[in-house]
Amino acid sequence: MTVTELSATLPPPGLPGLDPALSRLIEVDGTAADAGSRRTWHVLDTGTALAQRGIDPIGTVIAVHGNPTWSYLWRALVNSSLVRAEAGEPAWRVVAVDQLEMGFSDRTEVRRSLAQRIADLAGLVDALGIRTPIVTIGHDWGGPVSLGWAVHNRERLAGVIALNTAVHHAEGAPLPFPLRVATARGVLAAGTTGTTAFLDTTLALADLDPGVRAAFRAPYSTAARRRGIGGFVADIPATAADESTPALRRLADGLRDLEVPALLLRGPKDPVFLEAHLDDLVRRLPHADVHRYEGAGHLVAEERPYAEAVLDWLAEKVATDVGSPAVRTADTVDTDDIAPAPLWEALSARRDDGEVAVIDMATRSGGAPLRVSWRQLAARVDELAAGLDALGVRAGDRVSLLVPPGPTLTAVLYACLRIGAVVVVADRGLGIRGLSRAVRGAVPDLVIGEVAGLAAARALGWPGRRLSVAALPSAAMRALGVEASLADIARAGRGRVLPSPPPADADAAILFTSGSTGPAKGVVYTHRQLSALRDALAAHFDVGPDTGLVTGFAPFALLGPALGTRSATPDMDVSAPRTLTAAAVAAAVRASDARIVFLSPAAVRNVVATAGALSPDDRAALGRVRTFLSTGAPVGTALLREAQRLMPNATAHTPYGMTECLLVADVTLPEIEDAAASGDRGVCVGAPIGRGRVRIAALDADGRATGAPTTDAGITGEVVLSAPHLKRGYFRLFLTDREATRDLRDLRGRWHRTGDVGHLDAAGRLWIEGRLPHVITTAAGPVTPVGIEQDVEAVAGVARAAAVGVGPVGRQVVVVVLEREPGVRRAGVASAGLTEVVRAATDQRIAAVLVVPTLPTDIRHNSKIDRSRLAAWAARVLAGAKPTAP
Repeated sequence: MTVTELSATLPPPGLPGLDPALSRLIEVDGTAADAGSRRTWHVLDTGTALAQRGIDPIGTVIAVHGNPTWSYLWRALVNSSLVRAEAGEPAWRVVAVDQLEMGFSDRTEVRRSLAQRIADLAGLVDALGIRTPIVTIGHDWGGPVSLGWAVHNRERLAGVIALNTAVHHAEGAPLPFPLRVATARGVLAAGTTGTTAFLDTTLALADLDPGVRAAFRAPYSTAARRRGIGGFVADIPATAADESTPALRRLADGLRDLEVPALLLRGPKDPVFLEAHLDDLVRRLPHADVHRYEGAGHLVAEERPYAEAVLDWLAEKVATDVGSPAVRTADTVDTDDIAPAPLWEALSARRDDGEVAVIDMATRSGGAPLRVSWRQLAARVDELAAGLDALGVRAGDRVSLLVPPGPTLTAVLYACLRIGAVVVVADRGLGIRGLSRAVRGAVPDLVIGEVAGLAAARALGWPGRRLSVAALPSAAMRALGVEASLADIARAGRGRVLPSPPPADADAAILFTSGSTGPAKGVVYTHRQLSALRDALAAHFDVGPDTGLVTGFAPFALLGPALGTRSATPDMDVSAPRTLTAAAVAAAVRASDARIVFLSPAAVRNVVATAGALSPDDRAALGRVRTFLSTGAPVGTALLREAQRLMPNATAHTPYGMTECLLVADVTLPEIEDAAASGDRGVCVGAPIGRGRVRIAALDADGRATGAPTTDAGITGEVVLSAPHLKRGYFRLFLTDREATRDLRDLRGRWHRTGDVGHLDAAGRLWIEGRLPHVITTAAGPVTPVGIEQDVEAVAGVARAAAVGVGPVGRQVVVVVLEREPGVRRAGVASAGLTEVVRAATDQRIAAVLVVPTLPTDIRHNSKIDRSRLAAWAARVLAGAKPTAP
């Protein structure tokens, strides 16, 4: 049925996912410029359905669509709310409206500004006679309409939710490109009303089923019925002179006083509502829970299970407070502990010390490695901190550091921490796409970088003011949008008084994960947690002023000044660990007289491979090392033995940790060799360090970690941990935070689900058996991959192996993918002979063996195998597809 009349009507039958019984028409008295009229609205309303089931709702959700959608956008929320109510969960009445001139509501001759639309919604809510507390949810321009009603009706409000919207656009900033095109003279009427161009463009922002796309188009079949689309676009408040700007400013200012729970959901691939718009909303609603659905776009409600997230949030954050004053809840912090000394304490204590603090082997000064004394470093940190303060950088501002490890990064990092700025660390190891995604998602207020990083920031449209590491010609500064160099900032800070230091529980850093199991996540640390990490390292590895530290692993390259000991970074490309050679490590050890060497697994592999180039002096220097550490990914026992032969007097350690908790457990090579006799499968990573605690949540038949966390030995499941230096949370990933603490509320303190799978043995040692997404769910039960891989890698000629699952959940078969030594040129099915040998090497039944030239790994570590990618590739090959490289 094609709808052509201008009066309100019910939607045509048969629209996918829409229950016609929930549609209703309601007459409402017009308000403001529409006073004296009667307007008919179409709404989706679960009120009658709940009443028929004898269910009393605890509250009402008013859902407001944007342009050019209609109430159909909220069908998942409407349907899921009824399902949950029938299951006995907190019941919410959902009323999804078609705004006037839109959907299947009345078309009129009234020009509807933002203020008018807010008044229209108020009239509808009054006409509905709602008595329960109200939560608003809006998308696109339905965001300002719903939030405008919320600001004016606080006494009735229980919460606010917004999806991809904005309430403020910076003065002088151009509109996003799609809106500039839509509002251009001569385009607006033709593109929005005369044709379906604007509608078509919006619907193309998501991969919609044809039936769903047709349903969204259903109310807009004629130019007369599309007038509201054009009216919405024409009303966009782009300048101070626009009619709706005052109303938008009033509601934006009013949000700062809203104390009710708030939820902000966003699809980052939105060309209209940008990260800056979300950042503005967060500043106005700092207590809001925020989640960015990586990979989703403008029509996030069509791309992600937002309805389940909304209903979970309502049950958790709103249902218990309905009927009582809303209370903001603070993040859990370790308030029982005395705040540790700030991270810069040791640097301040040695500010008059002329001894060497930092050595950069990759930077030469007068033909020798660059050396910076404690006195020079402390002075530089003070100058930069005061200069950044003079520039207007304030506590809580985010500063993205696109600077390689070395003295410059060290000074900038400590300067930012000293004034309370939040440092954003996303290194080149993420790859250009991953790095760009991370930086844009963090919405930095300031970007500090070298020319290459600043050029990328300019080309990729990263937000934030920009500073260059080095002084640049005026033309280059203009081209890159650079305000000043670090030398300029230091000069501006000389002699200035520093601001008060930040409190211990203020955010200090956002460190991005490697992205080896999905898009990189920003991990938020407070000053207290970073200081606790420093203290755990110092205590466990007995670090003192004269210890010395060589760091070929970027995350720990900045901790030397915090630990109060000199540190050296070897001559290498830190974004490519495989570039580190044995001679470079020896040179760094000799230059710093270091007793501790810290390398990533990929770096260790190349160090061992290049040991033949070591001179007698190199070997003598390495012989003075007392502690050797490698972390970031599992390190094989054979590789550890080879590394220790290069450092014969060192104790080899393989600490276990992750970006979320950089130090969890530790084990030495002798302890690994002792544990090998136990018969346990996996990688032994030792016992928890210091005040750290580890438990295991057992796997169910589908490979999910559903068991109660336990310290019982021999139970395989997800590793759950707690430590004083555990991260505060994820940056704008509310749902990820919830999953990371799922079913852990009964445990005292802060706990985290790691996503790693393993078990504890009878001695309390932790064994890692893989990642939760990589568990193979066979008909006989869940199977973890690492033990199988260890068995297969013992076969002569196998360099590396990956065990993956192919098939449906609960009936998967195990497939092994190999790298050979020597390597193969083409990927494909292994020979019958090799397959037979591999099958004989392990007790696990192997369905097939495949070979590849190189197993896919993450960029940062060059060692974490992407088993999910391999599993998909193996499934295609075994189904008959041409075996291209995975």
